[in-house]
Amino acid sequence: MSTERTLNTLRAPHISEKSARLAENNQYVFVVAPEATKADVRAAVEHLFDVKVEEVNVVNTKGKVKSFRNRAGNRQGKRKAYVRLADGHTIDVSAKA
Repeated sequence: MSTERTLNTLRAPHISEKSARLAENNQYVFVVAPEATKADVRAAVEHLFDVKVEEVNVVNTKGKVKSFRNRAGNRQGKRKAYVRLADGHTIDVSAKA
């Protein structure tokens, strides 16, 4: 998989309390491209972080309905991938560049 396609597939790590709890069990959460498939996410994580991926689950989340100056609007939805790594493999998603 090319580096350009890898970087287009994985947008960012999703940092939250739930993802921090999941990281203790060797499972990580990433925001991915809307057209990304499970196979694309698996190949991108294995290529970018040099780890062995055991399982990938993908979830589409709807954006919240918010109002601004009495006008209703929607926030943009996102697609998240829950990636479980094989035993002995880890990713440091909070690393500074």
